Amino acid sequence: MQKNEQAEHICISVSEKLAHLMPLPSQFSIFRVHDELRKVNEKAYEPYIIAIGPYHHGKANLMMMEEHKLRYLKFYLEGKHHNVQRYIVAMQALEEETRRCYAEPVSLDSNEFVEMMLLDGCFIVELLRKFQMPHLREKNDPIFAMDWIRNSFRRDLLLFENQLPFFVLCKLFDMIEVPNQHHIFSYLALRYFGNILPGHGYREKLDGGLQYKINHLLGLVHINWLPSFSALKPDGDVANKKEDRRFIPCATKLREVGIKFEKMQEGNFFDIKFKNGVMRISPLTIEDRTESFFRNLVAYEQYSDNNQFKFVTDYVKVMDCLINSPKDVELLCHHGIIDNWMGDAEVVSAIFNKITDSVSFDNYFHYAGVFEKVNMHCSKRWNQWMAKLRRNYLNSPWAIISIFAAFVLLVFTFLQTVFTIKS
Repeated sequence: MQKNEQAEHICISVSEKLAHLMPLPSQFSIFRVHDELRKVNEKAYEPYIIAIGPYHHGKANLMMMEEHKLRYLKFYLEGKHHNVQRYIVAMQALEEETRRCYAEPVSLDSNEFVEMMLLDGCFIVELLRKFQMPHLREKNDPIFAMDWIRNSFRRDLLLFENQLPFFVLCKLFDMIEVPNQHHIFSYLALRYFGNILPGHGYREKLDGGLQYKINHLLGLVHINWLPSFSALKPDGDVANKKEDRRFIPCATKLREVGIKFEKMQEGNFFDIKFKNGVMRISPLTIEDRTESFFRNLVAYEQYSDNNQFKFVTDYVKVMDCLINSPKDVELLCHHGIIDNWMGDAEVVSAIFNKITDSVSFDNYFHYAGVFEKVNMHCSKRWNQWMAKLRRNYLNSPWAIISIFAAFVLLVFTFLQTVFTIKS
């Protein structure tokens, strides 16, 4: 009898756990950055000024913007003569689907969660509309009056953890503007985020020939920035199984073996070519928000099961290989490949030295062919000999002058010997 009671208690306990079991990860689209990745640079994933979604909701340092969210909602409702109830009902209808997008448990109750969806979603939609249509802005709106606030918003709205599902934003845009014109909303978002991209390749609309599932604003920018997979073909075999397809020496060491660097003006940002001893790379602008932008895109790709989708992860791996010290940064700046707005080459070097820490890489590596060609160039005996010559004997102007003087002296000695024999 006692065993039956014990079995019944266990049955109830297991049943309760099964009832609260979270859905499979494939249903999630918004995650928290895992601890190993976060601890490398925690600040890169934390919002400075505004919380969007439940993960950072209610944090004391972000409460200032809650009043602005209410103000944006009030301004919109008064302008359209709409009742807030119709928006609340619309958000209630999406609550369960929205909750299922978050991989981590959300502590907000139903009322709090729906209110968060409404305020955060309406704020984003109104922000994008006001950016595109200045006449909608209130006089002295600090969000558009101060540069540091504008820059912080663009950064915070592209954080991996700081997202609302894209379908919530589209629903609110349908209610504010013309229904089912989601391409217009995408256009407004891409216009707003255009200046945060650290290189060319930005498009104001998505490729109409390709169909994507857009999870959130970060996903929209990621899809827009990446090239069409049919247009960008890997340079050689993309398998990352051989040792010479995993790493290449840094930029200064490549210069020692005779490799030259050139800035690539045409093509996509992610195009990196190597031919006839010349490595051509698209220009990269480094400013205060660049590290956070790259890290959050990499985090987004880490949770993707499509290894052909991880172009940003592959790109930062290339830059991590090329940049090992401030001298490498200075070399790439000299050739116009890096535009350093940070001013300090050591800061840029530190960014890329850690940017791939705790990042996992698949066997599929887009630049495997480029790495193989570079390493084949480095392995040639003549190039290795020239590298040793430059490193050991031509590593300073005085060394070059000394060798030149010795060579001239040798020539004169030879000529003197010849004339002496003839005479």
